[in-house]
Amino acid sequence: MRSTDDNSSSCSSAVSPASFLQRTLQRLSSTQSLTLKADEEAPVAVITLQRYLSDHSEGQQQRPHSYSYDMTVTDGLWRAKCYIHPCLNHLVHTNTLRTGADISITQCSYVYNEKRLGHGFICIEKVRCCAENSALLPRIKGARSLPLLVKQGMERSVELQSDVPLQVSRKHYLPLWNNDDPEGDIWTSASSSADTVLDVSKITLLSSLESNFRSSWKPLPLLVKIIHKSRLRYYGKFGLKIDFPYQAYFEVADQSGTMSLVLWNELCPEFYQRLNVGTVLYLQNYTLKQSYSNRSRPQMDHHRIKAFTSVEICLNPRNPASIITIVSQKSVLPQWGLPKVSYQFTTRSRLEELSNNSACDVIGLVTFVGRVERVKSKGNMTVEKYWTYRWVHAVDGTSHHPFILEIFSSSQPEIFNSICPMTYLVCTQMRVCPVEGSLPYLTSSCETEMFISGYHRGQPYVNEPRVKSFIQWTKTLKDNVVLQKTAVGGHYCYPHPPRTFTQSTADASAQVPLVSAADLKTELETLQYREHKKLAIQGQITSVSYMKTPKTAQSQETQERELSDVSTVMCVADTHSQPSAAEQTEEISPSRRKRRIHTRKSMQSLEFSGTTPKRRAQQKTTEHGGEREDKDSESEEAQDVVHSPQSQNPNEGSDILSWESSSWPKQREEVSEHLMPSGLCEDSVSQRFTTDEKTMLLRWSNLQSMWWTPEQTTDTLPPVVCPGFYQVTILGINKQIAVDAAYFPVVSADEPRAIGLPQDPHGNTMLSCLSSGFLCPLRDDHSDSAAPEPEDILATASELEDTHIVCVLDLCHLGGDKVEALINKVYRVTDVSVS
Repeated sequence: MRSTDDNSSSCSSAVSPASFLQRTLQRLSSTQSLTLKADEEAPVAVITLQRYLSDHSEGQQQRPHSYSYDMTVTDGLWRAKCYIHPCLNHLVHTNTLRTGADISITQCSYVYNEKRLGHGFICIEKVRCCAENSALLPRIKGARSLPLLVKQGMERSVELQSDVPLQVSRKHYLPLWNNDDPEGDIWTSASSSADTVLDVSKITLLSSLESNFRSSWKPLPLLVKIIHKSRLRYYGKFGLKIDFPYQAYFEVADQSGTMSLVLWNELCPEFYQRLNVGTVLYLQNYTLKQSYSNRSRPQMDHHRIKAFTSVEICLNPRNPASIITIVSQKSVLPQWGLPKVSYQFTTRSRLEELSNNSACDVIGLVTFVGRVERVKSKGNMTVEKYWTYRWVHAVDGTSHHPFILEIFSSSQPEIFNSICPMTYLVCTQMRVCPVEGSLPYLTSSCETEMFISGYHRGQPYVNEPRVKSFIQWTKTLKDNVVLQKTAVGGHYCYPHPPRTFTQSTADASAQVPLVSAADLKTELETLQYREHKKLAIQGQITSVSYMKTPKTAQSQETQERELSDVSTVMCVADTHSQPSAAEQTEEISPSRRKRRIHTRKSMQSLEFSGTTPKRRAQQKTTEHGGEREDKDSESEEAQDVVHSPQSQNPNEGSDILSWESSSWPKQREEVSEHLMPSGLCEDSVSQRFTTDEKTMLLRWSNLQSMWWTPEQTTDTLPPVVCPGFYQVTILGINKQIAVDAAYFPVVSADEPRAIGLPQDPHGNTMLSCLSSGFLCPLRDDHSDSAAPEPEDILATASELEDTHIVCVLDLCHLGGDKVEALINKVYRVTDVSVS
């Protein structure tokens, strides 16, 4: 990196004295060792965090890391693009190391590329994470335009200066949280089309391709229209010598029928975002191959034209290099006989009439949009892959019920991340998923495309009768009335669990997995940021406490002193110098890479989620001594009495009502571990949507951005409105491990979670509430009945004593040290069956 002594730097002379990054570079350049431990801990701010597939040779320890990360930091005067050592990857996976936050670099090194002249970079090996929101960035103007710090002699390094990875074997970045979206400057979005006159006298029809598939005949040009577009598929893996391993399917049509077209590799960044439904193409130098049968296809019966499925058209960047001409709309002639794009819109009132897995298109006014979550892709793959998805409610005026939409990323990140209430949403090729005893929902397919307000202009569906009638209906609505029924973010999961829990030995994949308490601990420890899992455990409920306040960002107190345990030593396989034994006592050892879930061997029945790790450590002596003795003496007098131990509450001003079983004080002494995830957090509770807070609410409900923007440091979330929740301790069936989970009942018919919830009346006992998921009856605008008080519900908790239950839990990692563990449903063993 270039220092301030280098007079050839146009930026160096303007910066005096040397900044922290410059001083770090100077020390790396002057020291005999390439590894440097910080003699100061001046914070730097993270402004970009970028991901790409690792090199296979890069694997430390037993297996290669799936992905590598580059990070750009700033000290306010310079930017430095650095490589994150793989031992710190877990900090990215949990969103502890994130854009918009301050960090202190405590150890780094300079890495030269031994096979290439003039290429090297800083490798960050140890960090200390500071405050969640940067104190440095609000004082910087134009952080992303600050001069880039480059070591003298490395000025021509393309990887440092441009949007490509520092590991030179990779040519582009992936999105930070999935593999399905286009990311970076290589993806061309500008639409260019040809106004040239085409010689259509020498074209061939799709119907001719099947008969000439295996012949030596050179295919003539094709003139086709795109009628369906799939999302991108990234098939990169270790050892694959392809720079841009992408594939995308299109269904194209001419007057003779339809056929699949495949766009390969480098052509995807160049053309994928320019090829849309309705686009007309003139294709030359294409090839044909036998169609790949094991893939999804759009349902196209409504087009009423013949489908040719035995072969598919391949567009390759070379051997031969395909020629793709995008024909402008004004140049398309009627005599070409290209079919119109056809849709099959359905209304909400007719949704129940559609069969399972049938495809349909929908349009609706969004009233609820859930937070973006991730789920790990199934299958034996060499690298980890996550899908991103969100739940959406949309109304169309034909039913009292909304469309319930499960929308996965469709390679349209700008639309997927901008879905919000009060926007008109169109989703194509959605698949119907019936739910026994409840409302059906629609899930997206590989061929789903979505469009929101601002993106409808020019789309082929705008003249559809169903779309026009929907627009007429929306003109009868009043915005202020609709806004009262909107919501954003929070915990949401659909469909709701069935009345009876069934563990199928024949098809375990179709059921909620029933896991051991030890497996649950592993699942909690290995969750990644916004990853959602639904699991079931069996055991008994030993204590319940009512809390009035969810865990907030302020209550976490995620200051630097509380996160000293996120610094990491070097991997064993690393060739750099190892820390001393004394130093290792202050760092996390290499064998403990898994994120820690707070555990305790013998503890009181409730620890409020607002307590910080340091405060918990300070409380250990008390909790193992006099405070437990008070608990035991209290339990001897009245085990099933609801009590309010205000003096023990670490969050002033919040009363805690609680119950515990008669056996819990003794059992608590014998459990080997007590798992304590964060339970209910502010991110668990949905917020009312307002147009004034639209940008901030979208950022809150979306995934952490890989690019910092100034708005991140100025917006603050409105206070969370939460009626309260129950903290429940579940003791595993073998009485070795206990886990705390939050129960957050549905209390109002206006909540998004109330949609489709079976609402059979019940007596508002603790067990019936846990079993049903709601307080009976649900409040609404027309109801005068008051909700039952927590004291009254907890007064019935004695029926939980020694009751064998199966508990379905929703787990979601919310970033940093926040892990949401919510009770979805509780079953008595009498409601469990094995098939």
